[in-house]
Amino acid sequence: MLPFGFKDKLGYLFGDFGNDFFFTLVASFLMVYYTDVFHLNPASVGGLFLLARLWDAVADVSWGRFIDSRRAGKNGKFKPWIFRMSFPLVISGILMFIHIPGMSSGFYTAYAYVTYILWGTLYSTVNIPYGSMASVISGDPVERTTLSTWRSFGAVLAQLIVGVSAPLVMFVNNKADANHFLMGAIIFGILAISSYMACYKLTVERVVMDDTDKPKGQFAKTLKGFAKNRPLIFFYIASLVFLLSLMISGAVGIYLFKDYFGNTKALSMVSLFSSATLIIGMPLAKPLVKKFGKKEVAAAGFLLATVVFFILYLLPNVTAMQFIGISSIGIFGYNLFNLVSWAFVTDVVDYHESLTGLREDATIYSFYSFIRKVGQALAGGIGGVALGAVGYNPTLQVQTHSTLNGIHTLATLVPAIGLFVVFAIFAFLYPLNKKRTAQLANDLAEKRTEANSGKTA
Repeated sequence: MLPFGFKDKLGYLFGDFGNDFFFTLVASFLMVYYTDVFHLNPASVGGLFLLARLWDAVADVSWGRFIDSRRAGKNGKFKPWIFRMSFPLVISGILMFIHIPGMSSGFYTAYAYVTYILWGTLYSTVNIPYGSMASVISGDPVERTTLSTWRSFGAVLAQLIVGVSAPLVMFVNNKADANHFLMGAIIFGILAISSYMACYKLTVERVVMDDTDKPKGQFAKTLKGFAKNRPLIFFYIASLVFLLSLMISGAVGIYLFKDYFGNTKALSMVSLFSSATLIIGMPLAKPLVKKFGKKEVAAAGFLLATVVFFILYLLPNVTAMQFIGISSIGIFGYNLFNLVSWAFVTDVVDYHESLTGLREDATIYSFYSFIRKVGQALAGGIGGVALGAVGYNPTLQVQTHSTLNGIHTLATLVPAIGLFVVFAIFAFLYPLNKKRTAQLANDLAEKRTEANSGKTA
């Protein structure tokens, strides 16, 4: 078997590259597709997002436990599921963007519910094994951190492609166009399936767990461990609030540029600048974490982002490009967390192992995905309700002045408040600072060495 190397890193990059073609498309543009093409009420769309994400959250945990109960086959434990489920996932993604003209509002609502929930369920069947796979590609913590960085790079590449090209392809004369949305979905679907196949071909699952020694009926012990795991609890809460802030800002951002600035083409620049901040942060993240620690770097980044978005709230008269330029500084701040977030997951997995003696990468990853889905659910629900609350009316050519001001507030002050909460959690509540994280890794290494010595004695 070939040692861990460049092919694994490239293959793992392709996994999130494939994931984010549709994830970014859905997160950024599905709301405006439903309101402006299907002509659904924003509040009803918010209800759909809430219900679907809550269902997906349950599906994530169920699928994670299912995967943990499977034995590894010839091609590994996780890779086969990526191969099997990626095709129906991509097909369901394209189905979301099919518009049949002349149907009733009830038909469009039902069609949106069925196709969106189907896509979200199938997304779990690919994303959970993909995210869990890092623990079996390599057993080395440093190599796993490298995989996290490459994963982030794959995600940002897809976000860059979708964010820059989608506004140019899917809007005609500043309006959402049904045929162009479908064309974009097909193109991104082809890119997604190609990426999943590259992930399957290039990665190797090297770490094979001994399933014969796995204790049965341990879920109660797992949950008790979760309840005592303070790093896991505060990391999950911080991630939930962060994702909630980010998703609301992203969903409202479409309307900010479409209606407040009257410039949907500038959305391409938003994605370009956002991706650039992550790329700039990539070579900085590792030395910053090495010197200060993950907790410390994340807290500083969130504080910077809080200040920037609050300043934007106080500057309602800036141009679209000025808004993009200033917000990029804040995006750089919270992207420092995005770059190391998967390493945080590894830390809380280690802490869980130290508490319970159980190494449950897939289960903890699925619960993290559960938290993310809850955040998406709440963001979709709150975003739709908030748009309705500020008076957004998709039938109007020009929104009212109060609605435009409300959209600006939702895009600036709301994320500023959320980001400040996340800063406070990491700065004052999350317990694993640089020193404690290093000590935890050393303690676990010693325990494993002693356990292995006992088996060979």
